[in-house]
Amino acid sequence: MALALTGFSVLAGGVLGWVNGVTAEPIAQANAKILSDAIKVVVPDFDNNPAEASETIEIEGATYKVYKATKSGEFVGAAVESASMGFGGDLRILVGFTPEGKIVDYSVLAHAETPGLGSKAAEWFKKGAKGDITGMNPGEKELVVSKDGGQVDAITASTITSRAFLLAVNKAFKAFKSLNTESVATQDAVASQVEAATENAEQTNNETNNRREE
Repeated sequence: MALALTGFSVLAGGVLGWVNGVTAEPIAQANAKILSDAIKVVVPDFDNNPAEASETIEIEGATYKVYKATKSGEFVGAAVESASMGFGGDLRILVGFTPEGKIVDYSVLAHAETPGLGSKAAEWFKKGAKGDITGMNPGEKELVVSKDGGQVDAITASTITSRAFLLAVNKAFKAFKSLNTESVATQDAVASQVEAATENAEQTNNETNNRREE
């Protein structure tokens, strides 16, 4: 019996390891696409790859992922991953800010809120919705639900979720505020200059080779 159990355990472990190896890459690719699509929604038009220009920032023991967006080497905004404890568990969001700190848009990445109630956070605070937070700047005034004396209408019958959502947004802004945007633009500008110089060098080299052949 002991040998049988040992053999079964080894076999089961091998199968699980194989399944994990087979599914790890597709899952990683799917998660990367979800993140990439979410970034496109929450930041202004860009021509770099924000997902590859991420920075991890730690504030008061919590870590935040910040994805910096640039266009023609100029910093145009950033998307920040943030989270807080909602009614049903972790509420994780991605918030986009302009260089001035105004909210462009957001995406809910994960939540465990009640369907039909707290789950409405995915749309409730969008542009044109009742709890619209787009265009607001948490640096001028922290976002708080109107029930607590703030300026944002809470989701009907889901005040806890609304508070958690706005807390996550305020925390995201703190991470954004600590971002060194000047260096971001400089790094992208240098990268663009290097790329242009490389292309010019290749073009010159090709023209020289063509003359030699003639």
